[in-house]
Formats: sequence, C-alpha cells, structure tokens
Amino acid sequence: MRATFAVPHLTTHVLDATRGTPAAGIHLVLSTVDGDVVATGTTDTDGRAALGPDVLPRGDLLLRFDSGAYHRAVGVPAFHPFVVVAFTVSGTEHLHVPLLLSPFAYSTYRGS
Repeated sequence: MRATFAVPHLTTHVLDATRGTPAAGIHLVLSTVDGDVVATGTTDTDGRAALGPDVLPRGDLLLRFDSGAYHRAVGVPAFHPFVVVAFTVSGTEHLHVPLLLSPFAYSTYRGS
C-alpha cells in the first residue's frame, strides 16, 4: 500500500543550467494577475519549493522567480532580473512548474 501525503497544489524545481546544480535560495511570489499575493517561498538546497494553499484559485496566476538576485549571489552577470511564468488554473490537480535557468535564457514547462 502506498502512503499518501498532503501536497500543496503548486511545486517548482529550479535548475541552474550553467553551473549544472539546483538553484537554491531563489525567492518566489505566486500571485493573481491583479497583483494579489497567493503565496511566497524560497527554493531549498535542492532548488525545490512548494507553494500555495490547499486549493489554488481558478484563473490566471503568475509565478515570479527572482533570478537576478540569485545570479548576483553566485557572482554571475545576468540579463533577466526576474522570470515570470503565467499559467491558468482550471481544476484542482497538483501543478508543477519547473524552471531551467541560465544567465541569458530560461525554459519552463508544465511538469508532473
């Protein structure tokens, strides 16, 4: 029998593609498009974070990664002061929003 655990409805994992390591210490803000903050957090030593209430509000949300502060902390000049990923919540399923980060580019997708 498999154990079940309570999981917030939004998780993320940030990887530093230049260094080949998890991106620890990135400040995160989850908000509505109107600017109402839903949750905040910081990536752990494995570059992971769990955010949000048990049920995310339906509609469009923004997940902001303070990538510029991260790059300054590791001593790397970067082009993007932050990354904002916009996505739509249409149900109650768990959402995973990974970010592959480098000083001059980033990539994201809907994870599992």
